[in-house]
Amino acid sequence: MLNTLRHYQVPDGASVKVSLKEAHTSLSTQLSLKDDKNFSAKYFHLINPNIVHDTKRLPERKRLELKEVCLTKLMPTKVAIHSFVENLFRTIWGTANSRVPPAVKYFFDFLDTQAENKKITNPHVLHIWKNNSLPLRFWVKILKNPQFVFDMEMTPHLDSCLSVIAQAFMDSFSLAEHQLGKDAPISKLLYAKDILQYKQEVKAYYKQVRDMPCIAFLEFKDFLQEKSKIHENEFNESAALREIYKYMQRYFTEIQEKLQQNGASRRLMAQLQQVKDLSTLHRSVALV
Repeated sequence: MLNTLRHYQVPDGASVKVSLKEAHTSLSTQLSLKDDKNFSAKYFHLINPNIVHDTKRLPERKRLELKEVCLTKLMPTKVAIHSFVENLFRTIWGTANSRVPPAVKYFFDFLDTQAENKKITNPHVLHIWKNNSLPLRFWVKILKNPQFVFDMEMTPHLDSCLSVIAQAFMDSFSLAEHQLGKDAPISKLLYAKDILQYKQEVKAYYKQVRDMPCIAFLEFKDFLQEKSKIHENEFNESAALREIYKYMQRYFTEIQEKLQQNGASRRLMAQLQQVKDLSTLHRSVALV
């Protein structure tokens, strides 16, 4: 909703004066605004300060930036949903019963091992790896697109609201220190104070996962098999194989060269060629 003068209970026929911050003239001492030499009949509208209008095409319309007003009206909404947002965030980076999903623990341990093998000692690198692998690649998509999981309709209004929450989620995983000034977007100002606390919780979450006992490969394999049985009839293996074949046919030369550069064994190279031949045969049979 765009606020108008009616929302601020300005009656019809009233005279409104807009003055710069540098001007300290007291309005109470003026008998009539029209008697002021700086008064002019210009039209103003209370608009979203983030929207840029073409002032050359409509010179009589000027931006009246009222971020404070917008922020004040948005705060009650933020407060109303705050507990739900916090529960969501802390469920994502929480450790229920001092445990995390085995897949998360196993993969994060894999990243830790890769950092050791590559002699990467900068903790920021590991933090960014983990950010890009799970929260920013998986969870943000769900936060911004709940229709991927739930049978629901995404409206433009809902999309814009969820974008604000998703931005707060992403900022919680960021290592950069954002200095918010007067030109900062309202969406960032809403969660500015909460982000500092969320960042500390994210770092603690990563540390808790790292300090947990390692998961053996056989234990992780049993976990995957158990999950596969639950969704046994929900996955189309034939369609997945076709996509793999198509990818391998398209990038076969690049894959082969990369394996050779990494010193792959002859057996592995032979298996790659065998898969390519099978995919070619499968495609030919399908065409027939």
